[in-house]
Amino acid sequence: MSIHSEFKPELTPKQMLELGVFEGNYFSGNYSELPDDWLENAKISPDSKPDPLLNYYEIAASQPLKIWQEKGWINPQDPLGWFQWYCRYTMGRRSDDDERQIKRWKAIRRHIGQIKKNCIPGDQTCRMKQRQALLHWAYDARKL
Repeated sequence: MSIHSEFKPELTPKQMLELGVFEGNYFSGNYSELPDDWLENAKISPDSKPDPLLNYYEIAASQPLKIWQEKGWINPQDPLGWFQWYCRYTMGRRSDDDERQIKRWKAIRRHIGQIKKNCIPGDQTCRMKQRQALLHWAYDARKL
């Protein structure tokens, strides 16, 4: 089984943008590489400033890009990180970085276990930061 066959995100980039992720400011206001239909109902900051209220759970759940850079999680081909890679992957690009990014996506599942262990099913107010983080990685935290 190839690693790509294991990559089955629950949300598309378009769905993520419509739900509200990355405080409405992932691409710092430059969404030109994305298909127009992905942006039609996207929750995007009008002034390109992060706004946690644009997130689905209305809570900040992102680390600054600088931290991602310091930890070595950024590949130069996708200087904005995982979501940029995922958008490009969804649009058909394949690269040498796919395996690493998919492994990182799979590792985020640990938050699902923590929510299931500590929350009453369906209580969307429990562990909202973890739920928002899962949305940032294309897991549908609303199902938990």
